[in-house]
Amino acid sequence: MNLTVKTYPNNTAPKLTYDVLIENQQDGGVSATVLGLPDCQGLGNTETEAIEKLSQSLQHRLESAKIVTLAIKVPQVVENPWLKIAGKYKDDSQFDEILEYIE
Repeated sequence: MNLTVKTYPNNTAPKLTYDVLIENQQDGGVSATVLGLPDCQGLGNTETEAIEKLSQSLQHRLESAKIVTLAIKVPQVVENPWLKIAGKYKDDSQFDEILEYIE
């Protein structure tokens, strides 16, 4: 497997976007959670407050981390071995008899 890692200098990192799940809590508060990162969450009294806290939490987390992009070459698809014999008996005069027997 071949793989390439792309890294970006701190001043040219691409803008990141995240899908966020917003949920109303039983206590009347609101939680905002980054999908795929369940431990990255913001809680607040309003949706806006929860998103702000989530954004701060995520920014704090990314200050001590880095994001890299992996480009992985897909391995070549091996030909299906069954294709070598597919249709092998299509012109066999006994093929219909064999199918009847199988049924």
